Amino acid sequence: MKNFNPSKFNDSRMEDDSEDEIEFAIDEVNDEVAEIVSPFVLENIIQDDDDGGFDNVDIDDDSDDDFDPQIILEDDSSSDSDKNGENSSDNETDGDTKAETEQADGGGEAGSSSKQTVEKRVIDNYDENEEEDEVIKAIISEIKKPRSKPPDIKTEDFVTDLCFHPDKDILSVATTAGDVLIYKYTNDETTLVETLEVHTKAVRDIEFTQDGKSLISTSRDRTIMISDFETGKLKRFWDDAHDEPVYTMYVIDENLFATGDDDGVLKLWDMRQRDSKAICSLKEVDDFISCILTNDQNKYLLLTSGDGYLTTINIPQRKLYVQSEPYEEELTSMGIFRKDSKLVVSSSKGNFYTFNWLQFGYHCDAFSGPKTGVNKMIPITERIAVTGGEEGVLRAMHLVPGRILGVVGQHSLAVETMDISSNGELIASSSHDNDIRFWNIKYFEEFDDIKYNSRPDKRSVKHNLPSSKHTNFSDFFSGLA
Repeated sequence: MKNFNPSKFNDSRMEDDSEDEIEFAIDEVNDEVAEIVSPFVLENIIQDDDDGGFDNVDIDDDSDDDFDPQIILEDDSSSDSDKNGENSSDNETDGDTKAETEQADGGGEAGSSSKQTVEKRVIDNYDENEEEDEVIKAIISEIKKPRSKPPDIKTEDFVTDLCFHPDKDILSVATTAGDVLIYKYTNDETTLVETLEVHTKAVRDIEFTQDGKSLISTSRDRTIMISDFETGKLKRFWDDAHDEPVYTMYVIDENLFATGDDDGVLKLWDMRQRDSKAICSLKEVDDFISCILTNDQNKYLLLTSGDGYLTTINIPQRKLYVQSEPYEEELTSMGIFRKDSKLVVSSSKGNFYTFNWLQFGYHCDAFSGPKTGVNKMIPITERIAVTGGEEGVLRAMHLVPGRILGVVGQHSLAVETMDISSNGELIASSSHDNDIRFWNIKYFEEFDDIKYNSRPDKRSVKHNLPSSKHTNFSDFFSGLA
């Protein structure tokens, strides 16, 4: 469902000293809800899908404001809430404005707002049982559910990478302006606490060290920097680290990290070495290195590249171990599953290839996922991953064996990057529209009863999971019978 956004529910400044005003406002809310529900019922409830069932509840229009049962409806300076606040004194208005200005100035720069908060809503005190229409009751009940994820973040600059802190509720954001934005988050607000102006050109990748004390960043200016997380001061700097801009990076352990550039060069770096040179440099592919990965043993380093190769490097020997047969598509991301026994690789055509561990020459299984390319893949259990790609949809995929489980979340444009929090409960994703959104995926803990070998249902491509912004028809109306 989308676009349930009555302005009266936004107004937190309504005066409580007049019962007539309150009753009048509620009457207007009821009329406004009825106007919104009417097209919803006409356009979505009546329509059937190809199999004779109902499609997902999803109202599409030109607006980017989607209905989210967990979304927080905030005040809009140009909405009707300004009219309802006319009875407030000038002193109160000036005080609110001053407080908001001080709050915005306290969190740094580079974002459209330093703090994005969840305000108290009038709808929280509204009794949905007073409504006679069961559909309206259900809608209001959904809106009043407690939040289980932080508010969205909107940035001024294009977001290139995201990285959660390993111990704290902190999200670092890389931008094309060369800055790294540090956000602190709760379910009620996200606050920009610091802006690190680290690079002269777009930041390509950011990673925390395993102890969380340092932040490593790579850039299109071909530099690598290590910043102290607590102070923001520069600790290490490599100028001209690569001949071409670094495309991706991976932290191997507390001392080593690897970088891959646009020309297919892989380099290993040891943070204990004071030398400005990498401890190892290899070029085994001719196109950009899209993803770097290893397992807990840290013996083999896996690379995917734009020329369609899966390349394996022996880390202790610092040489090529094996390279796969070429694939006629870009290989974009990887995930390790089934207790390090399976490696799954995604592609720019939406295909997934499964390799037995240490048998990386050719895949043992393959299946097709979404029709568009997959940009990122994040394992969340031993069998399940969340993927994001060109269509802007985050999907849960059961990868061993392969099948689509459903939709985790949505963006209006392609998903550029994703990361998962250290406790495994939140995924943050960013799209080409500069939105950073959070998705609570804790419900996957209850997915133990999945019939892994059952025949895939093609309708699962559109099935909305609990974190999705949309609601399935059968789930939403299950209690209305």
